[in-house]
Amino acid sequence: MSVIGAKETGVARVAVIGGGSMGGGIAAQFANAGIPVDLLDMAGEGNRNAPAEAGLARQLKAGGFMDPSAAANVTCGNIDDHLDRLSQADWIVEAVIEDLAIKQDLFRKIETVRKPGCILSSNTSTIPRADLIAGMGERFAPDFVITHFFNPPRVMQLVEIVTAPETDPGIDRDVHAAARALLGKTVVDCRDTPGFIANRIGCFWMAAAALEAKRLGLTVELADAVNAALGIPRTGVFGLFDLVGIDLVPHVWGSLMASLPDDDALQGFDLPGDPTFRALIEAGRFGRKAGAGFYRKAQDGSREALDLATGDYRPAEKPDLPGGGRDLKALIDDTGPAGTYAKALLEAVIGYASDHAADLADDPAAIDTAVELGYSWRQGPFKLASATGLFPQAPKGVEAGSGGVSTLPLLFGNDCASVHDMGDGVACFRMHTKMNSFHPDVFEVLDWAVTNAGHAFDALVLGNDDPRAFSVGADLSFILSMIDTGGTTALDDYIRRGQTLFLALRRCPVPVVAAVHGFALGGGCELSLHADTVIAHAEANMGLPETKVGLIPAWGGCTTLLARSQARGGGPVMEARRAFDAILPGTIFGSALQAKSVGVLREGDGIVMHRGDLLPAAKARALAMIDGYTPPEPVFLTVGGPSAKAGVMAALSAEMHAGRITGTDHMMADVLADILTGGPDADMTRVMTEEEVMALERAALVDLVTRPTTRDRMDHMLKTGKPLRN
Repeated sequence: MSVIGAKETGVARVAVIGGGSMGGGIAAQFANAGIPVDLLDMAGEGNRNAPAEAGLARQLKAGGFMDPSAAANVTCGNIDDHLDRLSQADWIVEAVIEDLAIKQDLFRKIETVRKPGCILSSNTSTIPRADLIAGMGERFAPDFVITHFFNPPRVMQLVEIVTAPETDPGIDRDVHAAARALLGKTVVDCRDTPGFIANRIGCFWMAAAALEAKRLGLTVELADAVNAALGIPRTGVFGLFDLVGIDLVPHVWGSLMASLPDDDALQGFDLPGDPTFRALIEAGRFGRKAGAGFYRKAQDGSREALDLATGDYRPAEKPDLPGGGRDLKALIDDTGPAGTYAKALLEAVIGYASDHAADLADDPAAIDTAVELGYSWRQGPFKLASATGLFPQAPKGVEAGSGGVSTLPLLFGNDCASVHDMGDGVACFRMHTKMNSFHPDVFEVLDWAVTNAGHAFDALVLGNDDPRAFSVGADLSFILSMIDTGGTTALDDYIRRGQTLFLALRRCPVPVVAAVHGFALGGGCELSLHADTVIAHAEANMGLPETKVGLIPAWGGCTTLLARSQARGGGPVMEARRAFDAILPGTIFGSALQAKSVGVLREGDGIVMHRGDLLPAAKARALAMIDGYTPPEPVFLTVGGPSAKAGVMAALSAEMHAGRITGTDHMMADVLADILTGGPDADMTRVMTEEEVMALERAALVDLVTRPTTRDRMDHMLKTGKPLRN
């Protein structure tokens, strides 16, 4: 599996210097894209690579790698013994301590080995580019940029980039391309100003939000609830201080204030000098990492909040906001403490962003983007100004068009699904039910698509613009309602219809490409299994979790994974066992790399690191497949019968005795093993069609829904959102 667009970036090898949480995370994200990375740190005592190796271990533990196998792309070392490795790098990222002298000393060492045209970037959040390049020589400045990542690098989408007129255009182009294609980042170009964009506005907001709450006499709970209602962000401001660490206030806010002129509005919100913050720091109450900050957990497990007036803790209260916290106008119009605080805070933040917009970026939209992605705001300051009508002199909020499927011409559709013309002979099938689940009306549109393939279009993409899901498959509540009103006959018809259409999709006369992102679960995952190829967002969550609710995959999931396993060889028992191990646990794989490890994705499938590149990449793949396309031949499966089933089930007896699986799990394992080995009447020589194995899937599912254990699991999942281990 390859990362699409990687070759076009000009970056084939990377070096990261600094194995801390940021440097290690940046190295891990490059490794996730399949890029070889040298991770160097200071030399340790004894094991000289120990600091870098510790950074690698931290990323493995913290989830910085999309799959542990990606860590093999990282080679650890130290700057004393392995500086020469930098000569092979196309991009060197410096991510050491925020100290100008240390950084420049490192730059001088790098310059002795760096090859011409290699990107050199500093991950700094406080030091201006002008200071970093001072005295570094003529060769240095054109290749040097600031790349300000946000922690953790795998999760946070934003990278702020600072260049200058002297920056080599090729360097500028390559760093932008690589940041998006290899790291999956949204790039925001910033001016060389203190704090750049996100931290400049974000730090001002946090200071203003905290001190305005104190001035107006709000509780921390009410202030946080107001901020959450405004969408800036869900933690609220005091909750965010607890999360990032109150002990950072003197350094982060102190450094920013020291770098800004005396008339900057941030100077009026002196967070490091505030008595409440100083008292918390002196008492070691730094927030979550210290067990206490603005909030703490009481001995009985309940939550306590800091009284801003007395400095004592008291039981936390749930504030009652105007409009229930969901009506922005009601909150802004409120004349009580919540509304007064909301207006004061918004006017301060929007005013500050407006006053400095021209200093921070060429485009006000960049300010909204940076704050939304860097500080998890639902809307940036200028979008909030537009939404609330406050501060009318502020730049207008920029609502970017989706550029996605919903803007394309409609070929056919209903309330649940539609087919759109993507241009160049490519169509896109998309669902628009809740979480793109499979209502029966979805099948009507899918039927139209497979029937008209080759006439209305020459290639088909399965994809959508939903921010959360490709498709979560069948809706549990819909299935239960169907059973309660129409019995198992209605369910059998529903499953049979899906099987027929999914097989027709696989045998379609045109290439079919699934553009998978977000949740692709159950039937949604099975839909993608029937495409010719998949282009997956790297962070897609794919899997077949049916066993968690007492069911098995019945839209070809068992059949397709068995076929893929048989293509790898190994004999009936091993082939069935690989599919069995992928299905029985009901695992939802947390990345495309993990999905690949069990055959849910294949080597020929592609990955995009940036979600915005998914549909264009899927269309490009579909176009490339049109000439000379022939649909895949029907698959014939050699099954092993009862003897193979015994081999598949053998390993479960120890699991059962150890209490790692329940009686219901064992029963479902028996059902699943039956399907994957052809049923009780099969033998070692039997060859079955896909339709025959899918018939076993369907019969098993219809039987399972009649069992009380399955009903209990389905009901429990709907009520609690968690699986029942019965």
